[in-house]
Amino acid sequence: MDGRFKLFESHAILRYLACAFPGVADHWYPADLYKRAKVDSVLDWHHSNLRRGAAVYVFSTVLAPAFGLPLNQQAAAEAEKVLLASLAKIESVWLQKKGRFLLGSGQPSIADLSLVCEIMQLQVLDEKDHKRIIGPYKRVLKWIDDTKNAMEPHFGEVHLILFKAKEKFQKQRDAVGSSIPQSSRKLDLHSKM
Repeated sequence: MDGRFKLFESHAILRYLACAFPGVADHWYPADLYKRAKVDSVLDWHHSNLRRGAAVYVFSTVLAPAFGLPLNQQAAAEAEKVLLASLAKIESVWLQKKGRFLLGSGQPSIADLSLVCEIMQLQVLDEKDHKRIIGPYKRVLKWIDDTKNAMEPHFGEVHLILFKAKEKFQKQRDAVGSSIPQSSRKLDLHSKM
């Protein structure tokens, strides 16, 4: 909501905010047509790829029970393939050799903000699962840290609810793990689905 103007869809909102308010730094959504088109291409790619992988994986492995649904191993396996392919594309295509941010930029754009926030939801996963999925992508991990640092203190404030959810889900996993006989505790999250 901006006064009486209502808008939905995260990317539309980010574009609107970058354009509607004077003083927003140009690096967020560049005025240069070619740079802006590149940012738009990352944003469009995001919803068809990274979002499809990350959101479905997290829902299928962690969130489904909160909605009264069973964990879905098949959906999780399919989403994981999309997620891993997306992380590989970020690492090999969108993160270029020059610059710390997407598209080789020295400063973050709304594309960096959007993609990093999508990846942040992986925080609710079991620690081993999180490391297994994102650990191999060293350039992605560095980019996440660079983006977080560029946006502090706001990044931490915005993601506070996510960190609280992470604690809650970890306590639930620990409670389930403590009720499993000692000989069966080596099972990971996938085998519990």
